[in-house]
Amino acid sequence: MEDIEHFAKAMKLIDADGRRLDGRKFNELRPIRIEAGVLRRADGSAYMEWGGNKVLAAVYGPREAHPRHLQDPARALVQCRYNMAPFSVTDRKRPGPDRRSVEISKVISEAFSSVVFAEQFPRTSVDIFIEVLQADAGTRCAGLTAASVALADAGVPMRDLVASCASGKIDGVVCLDLNKDEDNFGDADCPTAVVPRTGEIVLLQMDGHLTSDEFEKAMDLSIDAARRIYDLQRDALRRRYSVTLEDILKESPPVQSPMQPEGRLPSEDDFGPEGI
Repeated sequence: MEDIEHFAKAMKLIDADGRRLDGRKFNELRPIRIEAGVLRRADGSAYMEWGGNKVLAAVYGPREAHPRHLQDPARALVQCRYNMAPFSVTDRKRPGPDRRSVEISKVISEAFSSVVFAEQFPRTSVDIFIEVLQADAGTRCAGLTAASVALADAGVPMRDLVASCASGKIDGVVCLDLNKDEDNFGDADCPTAVVPRTGEIVLLQMDGHLTSDEFEKAMDLSIDAARRIYDLQRDALRRRYSVTLEDILKESPPVQSPMQPEGRLPSEDDFGPEGI
């Protein structure tokens, strides 16, 4: 235990120039890629790469809630299942739910319950499945962001998309979007989820200690990053559903114009006794 603490103290997470281990500045995000509609069987789906994270999200519903005793006659249930694959981390993870995955599933369900128009679908359930294929810190933020795109892809009515990002403190400096080493050896981590259109915060957690000034700076960084991620979410949906003129021409069969047989001119019989 003492060796681990000594290693953590000796490890420099930020150099003299203010650069982090991966070369980013304190306010820079890791590379992000989002694709919508990647699963054919699901009502809506999305795939996300965020730094070293690779996350798949699928949405089913609104559909009849089972078991029936869970049905709410006034609104739909928004249920989430967050799961990390056994091969998603360096040391094989034991399959099945654990305390951490149950907690993350609960907070993501609550975050989406406040934006989905659940009152339009009584006695039903909107089921969200998040599978972490590869983990590199910030998986709950990546999963929530991908699930938001999947909900929109499924056509579930919402007040807006939800964008999520985390900030934290490493070597006494508040930084945005911590990677695995920064998360393990840093001082604090603060995941946040925001509804960009209204500025409403639907998820806020903190692990570690921050002063009030550090907390405000972390929130400013996370909210600004959420707006940038929001643009990436919208762009993914735009690519999914944008249709070009070439696509329309490919899908539409050519219109056959009526043609007269070759070598024959129209006669009075073609137009009836009264002519044209």
